[in-house]
Amino acid sequence: MKYFIADIHIHSPYSRATSSKMTPEILSKYAKLKGIDLLATGDILHPEYRKKLQKILKENGDGYFERDNVLFILTTEVNLIFNKNGRTRRIHIVLTFPDFSDAERLEKKLSIYGSVTADGRPTFSLDAAKLIEIVREISKDIMIIPAHIWTPWFSLFGSNSGFDSIDEAFEDYVNEITALETGLSSDPEMNWMLSSLDRFSLVSNSDSHSPDKIGREANVFKEYLSYKELKKVLEEKDKDKFLFTIEFFPEEGKYHYDGHRNCRISFHPEESKKNNYICPRCSRPLTVGVLSRVYKLADRKQGEKPENYIPFKNLVPLKEIIAQALSRGESTKEVERIWEHLVKKFDNEINVLLDVSYNEILKESNEKILKGIKNMREGKVKRIPGYDGVYGIIDVFGEEREEKREEKGEEKPPQMSLF
Repeated sequence: MKYFIADIHIHSPYSRATSSKMTPEILSKYAKLKGIDLLATGDILHPEYRKKLQKILKENGDGYFERDNVLFILTTEVNLIFNKNGRTRRIHIVLTFPDFSDAERLEKKLSIYGSVTADGRPTFSLDAAKLIEIVREISKDIMIIPAHIWTPWFSLFGSNSGFDSIDEAFEDYVNEITALETGLSSDPEMNWMLSSLDRFSLVSNSDSHSPDKIGREANVFKEYLSYKELKKVLEEKDKDKFLFTIEFFPEEGKYHYDGHRNCRISFHPEESKKNNYICPRCSRPLTVGVLSRVYKLADRKQGEKPENYIPFKNLVPLKEIIAQALSRGESTKEVERIWEHLVKKFDNEINVLLDVSYNEILKESNEKILKGIKNMREGKVKRIPGYDGVYGIIDVFGEEREEKREEKGEEKPPQMSLF
């Protein structure tokens, strides 16, 4: 089935710790391989980057820009640092623009609050509500999307610098929020535990810093949408047009569990409580992860769904599945060769992960790769949660191995102690 798939949060080479390959010329190639129809530019407030984009992107007339038959949407992520209600807050917000002029006008307005050239993701000493006020002075068409809303350090609900409610953060401007981004360490099911979020569309984006990571999370729509149509669909939470989101298994995200990276401590929220959120090795505070924050703020039980929810599908990147099947690294030539063959044979990676029949996949790969894809589609995976900046692991064969041991009456191998 042909969808309209959008990944509207990535970064450019003008952001710190970002690949020099994050250019429209290279990104358009990867977008086709991945199956992304609409891709963010990232970093549009950076004046030098914006001038380059104006030269190489062609306006399509619907609020998007084009390069090599791939659509781009003008975007930025801003880092806000401000004091509110007695605490220092750090929040990241994604903004999207239908034209270059609005981005330039906002850059000039915001430049008095911080440098727009020091980093592609600029930092501003600015209250979140004040940002929205300024944005709306520029245009009603700019989309406002709080980014990765549960990340501990820089997000709306972050354990270290966020808020306990969205209304406290945005005050009278809360209705100007277009959507909320779940981030890699949470999925919609976790967010459904907060009834206060029911009114918002939940979007998922890659937040990629390198081309091969684009599309690892994305938004799937029934058909092509112009910029204004996309904004309206998100604001109205239109289930007929917004079909589902593509998600990491949230355990693979870097902040799903609580923990302390230096001491290799990883705790489920209940274990953290028992230890008073203190690392048992070094006696320093644990980094409280996404799952703990969701549990703390939740007013629903896990598994309950709001009436107007948008579905989602948990996926594992195809290179990860191939690498696990071959017991090789993701960057090895054999993994790269098989990945490229499959995505070109079946149009793109997302198509392989979601829709291509098992018989067709088997013809072009092998039984182990097919089994990995099947296990992923059915959710039969072993999940080792990430914590404190350490990515988790989704083992697409782990649950299968444990089932075989149980069938043979074998004892499970001892688990490696995390503390």
